[in-house]
Amino acid sequence: MLEQVFRDDWGRVLASLVGFLGDIELAEDAAQEAFATAAERWHRDGTPAHPTGWLIATARNRAIDRIRRERTLAAKTEQLGRELRIEPREAAMDETTTFPDERLELIFTCCHPALALDAQVGLTLRTLGGLSTEEIARAFLVPLETMSKRLTRAKHKIRDAGIPFAVPPDDLLPERLDAVLAVVYLIFNEGWGPGRVDLSIEAIRLGRSLVELMPDEAQAHALLALMLINHARSGARFQGGELVLLDDQDRSLWDQHQIEAGRELLERALTVHGSEAGGTYLIQAAIADLHLREPRDWAKIALLYRRLERISGSPVVAMNRAIAVAELEGPEAGLALLDGLVLDDYRYYHSTRADLLRRLGRNDDARAAYARAIELTQPGPEQRFLERRLAGLSETEDLRRA
Repeated sequence: MLEQVFRDDWGRVLASLVGFLGDIELAEDAAQEAFATAAERWHRDGTPAHPTGWLIATARNRAIDRIRRERTLAAKTEQLGRELRIEPREAAMDETTTFPDERLELIFTCCHPALALDAQVGLTLRTLGGLSTEEIARAFLVPLETMSKRLTRAKHKIRDAGIPFAVPPDDLLPERLDAVLAVVYLIFNEGWGPGRVDLSIEAIRLGRSLVELMPDEAQAHALLALMLINHARSGARFQGGELVLLDDQDRSLWDQHQIEAGRELLERALTVHGSEAGGTYLIQAAIADLHLREPRDWAKIALLYRRLERISGSPVVAMNRAIAVAELEGPEAGLALLDGLVLDDYRYYHSTRADLLRRLGRNDDARAAYARAIELTQPGPEQRFLERRLAGLSETEDLRRA
């Protein structure tokens, strides 16, 4: 029970404490003490009727006790810019007390543009997702000490620079919301590889929180739809540790409940918030949905990529449009679009070119493209897949000579 409460409510508890104390480190310490106390008392006395309220109230009291012990109450009161009336608060803070949900303020604080992107991602996972520093370091393949220092610097920057614990004003909200959504989507994509599905699950959890906290934001709905539709295939993307392409996946392994939930969110974003129908996440979610339908409508997919390309100006989007064009008009038409792009350091660009060259029978050129893609790909299922494709070209050449 406590473990589930931790996964579901850590962000809520911590956000309430940060809003009360104005210090992420102090809030984390108090929250951890409260959960430790709960582990002892709930096992003995049973789970309280209002677990989240109990945890917040207990954590606040632990923080107040710590301030008293350190004899810095007056300084903290002045720093926080508010009176900390101890006795009335303590009397009122029981498990039934209703506390405001300040997760949205915490999300915008963690994703403030004054922080580096890696710090935004790490803080979001730590504060809203409840992941430990060890888990975050392991997920991003960096030493624990490195991640610990990174998070500490970010927390100190928030405190020392006076970064506000608040939702941005209306004139800044669209730009800042884009940054928040980008961080959540980056976390999801980090979990797209084998053995890292926990990050994708955390991103979906964060996406659900955004939809709950911002029910009128179409792009929040669209991002969650995109993540759910893609994540629904996670059980079929790898078999025996090897990559399985979409067309070869066992559809019985797809999570149909997630697909339908994603489609409902997409429909809501399209119908209720039509004025934002050109948003990037909405278009990407629509494309992801089309890829799961049969027969696949390549004309619609190419059209949507064209629209997304106009919005984003991204050569990666142009590359994906070239794939759709190749399905519609043949590999030569797709290759003509690819050859106009500058993506030499992008592994998927070279693997896409290699596939189109292979289909055109230009095996020497395809071999060079596969070799470049392999060079840019980390060891693992994707690299092994490319190596098999490259070996397949050599086998074809041998058969021709025979």
